Amino acid sequence: MFAKLFHRAPQESSPRKDAPQLKDFKPHVVVHYGIPSTASILAFDPLQRLLAVGTLDGRIKVIGGDNIECLLLSPTPVPLKYLEFLENQGYLVSVSNENVVQVWDLEQRRLASKLHWESNISAFSVVCGTNYMYVGDEYGYLSVLKFDFEEGNIQHMPYQIPADLIADEAGIPVSDQQSVVGLLAQPCSSGKRVLIAYQIGVIILWDISEDKAILVRGHNDLQLKDEIIIHSTSDIRHDKLNNKSDEEQIEKEISALCWVSSDGSKVAVGYVDGDIILWNLSTTISTNNQKANKSSSNAVKLRLSSGDRRLPVIVLNWSNSPHGGSAGQLFVYGGDDMGSEEVLTILNLDFSSGLEALKCVKRLDLTLNGSYADIELVRAPESSDTTLFVLTNPGQLHVYDDECLTGLISAPDMKNAVNEVQCPVTLPTVEPHMTISKLCLVDSNEGLQRVLKETVLAAKPQSSSPTSTGGAKWPVSGGFPSQLSSDENIGVERIYIAGYQDGYVRIWDATFPVFSHLFVLGLQVEGTEVPGANEPISALDFNSTTSSLAVGNDCGLVHLLKLVGESENLNTHLVTETKHEEINLHHGNGWHSTAVFSLIKSPVRSLRYTFSGARIIVGYEYGKAAVLDAVSSSVLFLIDCTVSNNSPIVSMAIKTYLQTDTDDPEQSGDASSKDPEKEVAFILTKDAHAILVDINSGNKICCQSVNPKESTAISIYLLDEKFAVPELSEHNPMNSPNVPTDGNESVQSGSEPESDTTEDEVNTSSEATELWKNFVDSLVLVCCSNSMLLYSTKSLIQGRSNFIRKIDLEKQCCWATIFKKTELESGVILVYSSGGVEIRSLPDLNLLEETSLMSILRWNFKTNMEKTMSSFGNANISMVYGCEFAVISLFTSENDFRIPEALPRLHDKVVAEAAEAALKFSLSQKNKQIAPTGILGGIIKGIRREKENENTNIEETRDILVPKLEALFSRSPFSVADLDLDLEDDFDAPIKLGSNSGFLTFSPLRVVEKIEVEPISPKPATPSQSQSQTEKNKQMERERLFEGGSVITEPKARTADEIKAKYRKTGTGDTAAVALEAKDKLLERQMKLEKLKENSEELASGSENFADLAGQLAKQMENRKWWQL
Repeated sequence: MFAKLFHRAPQESSPRKDAPQLKDFKPHVVVHYGIPSTASILAFDPLQRLLAVGTLDGRIKVIGGDNIECLLLSPTPVPLKYLEFLENQGYLVSVSNENVVQVWDLEQRRLASKLHWESNISAFSVVCGTNYMYVGDEYGYLSVLKFDFEEGNIQHMPYQIPADLIADEAGIPVSDQQSVVGLLAQPCSSGKRVLIAYQIGVIILWDISEDKAILVRGHNDLQLKDEIIIHSTSDIRHDKLNNKSDEEQIEKEISALCWVSSDGSKVAVGYVDGDIILWNLSTTISTNNQKANKSSSNAVKLRLSSGDRRLPVIVLNWSNSPHGGSAGQLFVYGGDDMGSEEVLTILNLDFSSGLEALKCVKRLDLTLNGSYADIELVRAPESSDTTLFVLTNPGQLHVYDDECLTGLISAPDMKNAVNEVQCPVTLPTVEPHMTISKLCLVDSNEGLQRVLKETVLAAKPQSSSPTSTGGAKWPVSGGFPSQLSSDENIGVERIYIAGYQDGYVRIWDATFPVFSHLFVLGLQVEGTEVPGANEPISALDFNSTTSSLAVGNDCGLVHLLKLVGESENLNTHLVTETKHEEINLHHGNGWHSTAVFSLIKSPVRSLRYTFSGARIIVGYEYGKAAVLDAVSSSVLFLIDCTVSNNSPIVSMAIKTYLQTDTDDPEQSGDASSKDPEKEVAFILTKDAHAILVDINSGNKICCQSVNPKESTAISIYLLDEKFAVPELSEHNPMNSPNVPTDGNESVQSGSEPESDTTEDEVNTSSEATELWKNFVDSLVLVCCSNSMLLYSTKSLIQGRSNFIRKIDLEKQCCWATIFKKTELESGVILVYSSGGVEIRSLPDLNLLEETSLMSILRWNFKTNMEKTMSSFGNANISMVYGCEFAVISLFTSENDFRIPEALPRLHDKVVAEAAEAALKFSLSQKNKQIAPTGILGGIIKGIRREKENENTNIEETRDILVPKLEALFSRSPFSVADLDLDLEDDFDAPIKLGSNSGFLTFSPLRVVEKIEVEPISPKPATPSQSQSQTEKNKQMERERLFEGGSVITEPKARTADEIKAKYRKTGTGDTAAVALEAKDKLLERQMKLEKLKENSEELASGSENFADLAGQLAKQMENRKWWQL
């Protein structure tokens, strides 16, 4: 779709081979603010405090604190379906709809690695605190990926299990549609256990280290006596359920799941029919005894409605109660009646008395502002506060903290009184709506920089941390600014000025890629009511020389402001058509309103200061123009520029020159210091008429139609000597109609209709002749929606509208600007309504390069978007698209923003190291607290070691956890990776597996059956154990060792048919596979036997140590008296 809509221009419109090429042409995003309207998924790093927002067009927005934002672009514009951080490691992982796994380097702001998955990825999860990822696909495979930090690539680990092997181990039938729909690493299992949810409704708790299913749960395991239907807080009831028939006990599809306990003992599962089941996974049940352990207490069923047709449960998320215990909040999206209002349901659940005694304390339906996109729950590591992020369409992010949620739950009827916290916006574009903007250079003169630095230093403490609406603390505070941004030797080089629909003007310091808010200017005059002062802003201009700002609005008001220090005292002038009033106001430092002009009741469409800043020209909607004196705050001239239909003034250009007498050879080219500067304005109306006005006298020099066809004019530019325009003559090749063209673009030479003005409307020909002598080397470029025209200034002044070159454009142009790279390189940038961007050379207008907003920013072109586009002549373009603001640069050589030195850092290594150190310290303190002291304490510790390892939730640091997982994932399932096996051996001959297990042999016809050995935790012997119990235990161990076999110690041999029946391997082609699989399983059981032997030796060694300690203790006690005890 994107290829059809935003295809490159036809071949005939591409740059000519003989046209000069721009070597450093590389469009890229320099600054980006705002959440894209296509936002669809959230991720959060709780340690680095970074928020990531994925979109439907392949973009990822990373947001930190202190106005730090970053935009990452995927190579292809496809939706992202999974997004997770490699927590506290500076990397972000995304999975696209094309099943491409991408890892992003946040420190370098680039795509570090990508891996294309062959099948559809249906589940994805990052093992918390590591660089490992679980992947589930449509065929039921469980795979493991690893991002190698040193190599910088994604590696597919050997550990991969198909659905049939998992089904065999779990003892469940294999289905044709065994796709994985959910993967959750079990908390406090160090990533070694993962909960696998299959689409058919079965969940399996799988142990990676033991390669077996610890627990299996499905709908057939339910034996429910009742279900909890939660209509509202006041309407919660328990309905009795009849025993269901076998036909009704069918598996139903799983649509969502989440843990509902911090230790991974309980899980909530949502289904497509709207049911929610809370499963108890606290008891480890072997697969051989699962069916015998069904009970009504293993699950609880919840329903949000009693209707028969309910929405699927799309999202489940859990937040533990800050007070601890078995309670918390379950966040549910879906599960309600079809056609009901779109809400996010919050259930306060309490199962402190057991899961079977579950209580729903309260229910809250949170009405969403827009359609649902995603939610993210975040708990602050330094506190128990929980923050809820809610993402809705289009691109709206809301935040609810504990206080807000508590208020909503306690008083659900007062939802309007408790407002959600909106995401703080560094540069607002929608609320309030931005109507006009301009990116301006700031002069480096000492006086202006001093005033700006003072105001910047005063404003930065207020804007360094954006405050969110509602007064709540914004939880996203990650990243830190570069050291360059705090360099006092670098002043304010650029400012960004924006006008809004509410009548306010906001100004930002745009020197570095991180903008800082400086001023909010209201245009009301203190103590005086100015009609129309709150109307939308329609025009802006800034003069850096005089630090003056001109603002026009839709009511026709023109406000002049000046940035001054405390020592200056300025009055405010109110000027209308009939009166001139002066108001004396007390001002501090900052922006002062020096004058307000209300002359014509027509929207202001264009404002332009002269180079000196002493005068300003105002262009109105109805074709009128005014020349204002900014020094005396007076009106100099009112000029009627209309030719027909009161066409609006859309653009103006000003030329300043020193009047010279070129007829005198002695004075030619030498201006007398006594001659004043002359200024001429070139005014362009929307109907493509150019009017030349002498600003000093207010006289119209000429008025020419610059485009014979009906066309909408866009802008006018003067090209003088700084653009390296060669001297034109009658023999200039550009005047020839036979010059090569760019495909369908026409190069024409001819005459337009004569001047539209009369002798009364223009100046005398002698004055015009005197004027053009000062513009001998100048050209005038007129950009229209369907063409570009290049004129000689001389011909326009003389009333002859002979264009030098004309380019007919194939597409509708909406915005244009000129740029200058070097003394020899300059050009014009065109932006089309289709989103295409072209760069053409000056003055011949040849096509040099082309790109599009879609390829740079994934933007289309919107109506009126050109009003918020601006550039200051160096190919840096600022623009607004919905909620987004961006500055793009078309060339790598134009590095005004000092990239990458001035870029803020997204990953804080100090925070990462501090978090790791804090975890190590916390674990060391915990070990000291739980470690018994003394000799008897050491004995007790040794006795209870195994029990503590099973029941105590002790986290591990990354340097300990990652090597353990590396060893597990680097092997194939059901095999030992560190043994060297010769797979080319003769399978007909018996194979011996080491000296310790030489009695175990197999061949294709006779294979030793697998031996299942369970490591037994050593337990202390007690004198009360009877002999019969000892014999019984030995018998049970023997039966477990030989899987229920007889007391005969020799292994049982099986025939080939028996092996095929057990492993379902049929066909003569699978003989080698059967032998290899049996060989692997045999080796695995051998390792388990060796592990059992090692445990026995450790137990024996522990017994000896116990005996030695007991002997030493007895000797010490013998020499003590009874009063020393």
